[in-house]
Amino acid sequence: MLNECEPWLRLGSFIGLLLALMLWESASPRRPREQPRGPRWLRHLLLTTLNTLLVRALFPLAAVGAALLAQQHGWGLLPWLGLPGWLSLLLAVLALDCLIYWQHRLFHRVPLLWRLHRMHHTDTELDATTGVRFHPLEILLSMAIKLTAVVALGASPLAVLVFEVLLNATSLFNHANIWLPTRLDTALRRVLVTPDMHRVHHSVHVAETDSNFGFNLSWWDHLFGSYRAQPRDGHQGMRLGLKQFRGPAEQRLLPLLLQPFRAASRTKKEP
Repeated sequence: MLNECEPWLRLGSFIGLLLALMLWESASPRRPREQPRGPRWLRHLLLTTLNTLLVRALFPLAAVGAALLAQQHGWGLLPWLGLPGWLSLLLAVLALDCLIYWQHRLFHRVPLLWRLHRMHHTDTELDATTGVRFHPLEILLSMAIKLTAVVALGASPLAVLVFEVLLNATSLFNHANIWLPTRLDTALRRVLVTPDMHRVHHSVHVAETDSNFGFNLSWWDHLFGSYRAQPRDGHQGMRLGLKQFRGPAEQRLLPLLLQPFRAASRTKKEP
């Protein structure tokens, strides 16, 4: 039952939050818009549609299905520990979020993985739709890693569903071009990754790109020494994206899909 409802629950929460953030961006943007909204929204929504279809075709069980399979066979660490259900759910969500943090760092560190991930960073303007701008090959590899982790943990289907909804929601939120009062941002980022915190990660400066890797909880960046509070050029003055692939033609769908197969070295790391 949960496996059958999972796609619709995720889709409903995704559409609802995306529309709310788009309205918020229009009413109270953090930075002025530089690109027409229609073409970039269409491009990013086509990407996420393609990614969703590929995942469903190649991983028909998806993450919740893998959790159901593990549950039926008693696989994984958490069932072996015999913890209360609520604690097992909490630990599964935290473990999966920590995994995403380290996966993200790995995709920045390993040159071949960076080729897959850099398409996300070539966006020269951030809004909520940037939260779904990922190359299909990266999405497929990420799903394979996630499925392995779900089975190894023995995470419950409910825990996986909670994590998936949170991950999608926070990815949209922390990429959104929305203004938050400074006090609210400071309070929120004690727990969550805020748009101002994550925007630093999309700076053109490599040292800032290699910081603030968290998607959901901000704790991992503090704990593992990758936290950077503010961009050195300020949020209004900072340049977003990479020093390569900046032209308007590079933002079209076909060049984005072909980007991992094009050579471009990273700039030497700055202090």
